Amino acid sequence: MGKGSVNQNHKGYGLSKAKEREQRASIRFKATPVNTLMDVLRQRAGWVEVKDEEEWDFYWCEISWLRENFDHTYMDEHTRISHFRNHYELTRKNYMVKNLKRLRKQLEREAGKLEAAKCDFFPKTFEMPGEYHLFVEEFRKNPGITWIMKPVTGSQGKGIFLFRRLKDVMDWRKDSKFLDDQKEEMPVEHYVAQRYIENPYLIGGRKFDLRVYVLVMSYIPLRAWLYRDGFARFSNTRFTLSSIDDQYVHLTNVAVQKLSPDYHPEKGCKWMLQRFRQYLASKHGPEAVETLFSDMDNIFIKSLQSVQKVIISDKHCFELYGYDILVDQDLKPWLLEVNASPSLTASSPEDYELKSCLLEDTLHVVDMEARLTGREKRVGGFDLMWNDGPVSREEGFLDLSEAGSFVTNTHLEWLLQLQTLRPGPRQKERRKAEGLKLFLQALAVYSRREALPGTSYPSELVHRATQAVRKPGVLRSLP
Repeated sequence: MGKGSVNQNHKGYGLSKAKEREQRASIRFKATPVNTLMDVLRQRAGWVEVKDEEEWDFYWCEISWLRENFDHTYMDEHTRISHFRNHYELTRKNYMVKNLKRLRKQLEREAGKLEAAKCDFFPKTFEMPGEYHLFVEEFRKNPGITWIMKPVTGSQGKGIFLFRRLKDVMDWRKDSKFLDDQKEEMPVEHYVAQRYIENPYLIGGRKFDLRVYVLVMSYIPLRAWLYRDGFARFSNTRFTLSSIDDQYVHLTNVAVQKLSPDYHPEKGCKWMLQRFRQYLASKHGPEAVETLFSDMDNIFIKSLQSVQKVIISDKHCFELYGYDILVDQDLKPWLLEVNASPSLTASSPEDYELKSCLLEDTLHVVDMEARLTGREKRVGGFDLMWNDGPVSREEGFLDLSEAGSFVTNTHLEWLLQLQTLRPGPRQKERRKAEGLKLFLQALAVYSRREALPGTSYPSELVHRATQAVRKPGVLRSLP
């Protein structure tokens, strides 16, 4: 491995790419996680797995390796690694909130309160124990509400608890202080105390959150891609505020839910994002769903902008973030956290297919093979949503929302979505014919391989549309 950087300017881009392509007959890769990722890497043409001490071109590493070795690793110009050096500015819960609060203050100062209000998508949060006294003051202003305590670096639901009594926090604080006094070399673990969203949107009486994937290739300039597929994670137990100690009610993490006595390994606790959108559209109409997903787009952009000036934007680095979003009864999205190492382990065949496609498309965007021109707005399942500024939709895309049976999102998923009308007997045959026509049109766009036809559907297009149907969750969208 050598050192260097990659020029991302369009000028001379094609020439440098051609030169890189000639030099790289194969891609040497390493990957620490042993899961879906290894299946994808080992099946990729021209990619060769190397052992620990061998040189590599691409390394999907653990965060712990990054912390211990990044500053001492000598990298060639073309090499890529799967995390930014100080990714924790976005992925540690306390730092994420600190940076968002700073951005909100900056926007209020420079653009006014209306613009600053676009950052009001995270619950009131205090870092503990540092902001304990501020928390107590806020707690006493609103007695009886529910709060949630989370370790700032925790994952999979570990260390999380809900509370309504100040005594619970005081006991926690005493225990933490005691540990700190006894073990000076092991500082107290930091937590955040966050106002609990007491009115989550429920489906079947159960709480859920959304996992959405964002791929960042650069922070300066900010270049971010949004994946069109994702999923909703459900709890197995009906939601109630009367039992705040029951993790199976309040935490949607698969690591928690799979321990529930009612958990079904084959069924899992997930819906694909398309199915979720279809359900919401049937209940609230397409416009409400479009507003929700547009608000989610705002969350992704604002959160990345909040750390843009503090993340070390090394050109060897990229990062696939897993955003966790909770939707409340008013269809307002709330940012819960951002994961630097979202789980790539599949919990079902459908989940495996989604994550395999996600990883394949991530590698397409990272482009170790130097195949891209640098001007693409769509690569695989990813849409370029920010390229040092907002990215407009591709020209020629059909806005199927006007057709009456389809809804499109600004970035998340081209989706076949039937209107919420309840058809009577006379409407069924007409809707079936119109639905099939529009379905084929949507799949033509979805397949990303064929320009939209007029009203005729050649056999080749139908074949490609059929192939597109095999993507996660699409069959659930059939009329």
